[in-house]
Amino acid sequence: MKNVLVVTATIYISSMSIFGELTVDHSYRINFTDVDGNAFSTADGRITTVVLTSKANIDKARLVGDRIPDFCLANPAYRMVTVLEFETKHSGPVRAVLKSVMRHRLDSEARRLQTRYDQLKIEHDARRDVSAVADFDGAISAQLGAKPSAALFQVFVFGKNGELLKQWNDVPSAEELAATLK
Repeated sequence: MKNVLVVTATIYISSMSIFGELTVDHSYRINFTDVDGNAFSTADGRITTVVLTSKANIDKARLVGDRIPDFCLANPAYRMVTVLEFETKHSGPVRAVLKSVMRHRLDSEARRLQTRYDQLKIEHDARRDVSAVADFDGAISAQLGAKPSAALFQVFVFGKNGELLKQWNDVPSAEELAATLK
């Protein structure tokens, strides 16, 4: 009886970590407020690419943005948001400074994106199309089934109603992204 109880407890504990991860084809309504104060959700009628990253992997997030297909650019049916997960707790004033730094970085990323828009003859302000969320308390990471770590990096694509279409633990190829976003 004792061996059965230990085996049952082990199965239960190991399955708990599996159930924490998101499952393709299941719907998830995850609400965000970006550093610009804009509120949105994974289930608000847009196809949403969410890049969850630690500071150490921010360049990977940029690479995902560079691989977003042209048909998504300035298209109101699509959105990409980067969620920057902070491992350590920060006070209110430090959070305000970090958000300001993030907005400055978004301005820089928008200038890079605007160059791509100009090459494609898209007449649209690219700054309105770049979003980042500061996850100071790990709440968004938890909703995405991730544990905070210095190596954190995941990419999720959600359908219009929040259904998870695809998930990667590394930077997907441009072809993989395009196939998922079509």
